[in-house]
Amino acid sequence: MLINFVLAELQKEGIETETIWIRGGKIQGCVGCRKCVENQDKRCSVKKDKLNDYIEKMVAADGIILGSPTYFGSVSAEMKMLIDRAGMVSKANGYLLRRKVGAAVIAARRGGASDTFNTINHFFFLNQMIVPGSIYWNFAFGLNEGEVEKDEEGIMTMKVLGENMAWCLKKLNG
Repeated sequence: MLINFVLAELQKEGIETETIWIRGGKIQGCVGCRKCVENQDKRCSVKKDKLNDYIEKMVAADGIILGSPTYFGSVSAEMKMLIDRAGMVSKANGYLLRRKVGAAVIAARRGGASDTFNTINHFFFLNQMIVPGSIYWNFAFGLNEGEVEKDEEGIMTMKVLGENMAWCLKKLNG
């Protein structure tokens, strides 16, 4: 829900968007084989899931928004597996995501939002990506489905994030 507020601002500026859900996507964790370093083929050697499809989408994109609920004080398991494996493939192949614009969007019930936000931002920074700011950290609060939409400051933060991300994308890509 929160990402939709960011996407709406990007779309207002004529920026094409695509949403890909990894929720329930059964992504495997990194096995530490380092085949991505050895092969340097822009792919993870574990091919039983959709991770390589996600990497291809990220490489093709000018900007990437990663969103996660806060589970036990950090990102969801699927997001952590995406971050670990995509980050390693990117780094092993000369930083495939370098100079792309990245933004984290976080939903939390109460605590852990900052840690979740930081985890995704670490992925962006370690991949030499450009991270636009907003008027506050990019999270909103709610427990049940739809409750984050009642967090007015959170929604405004998402809208400003979308505006700033659009500005960055336009400056970087003409």
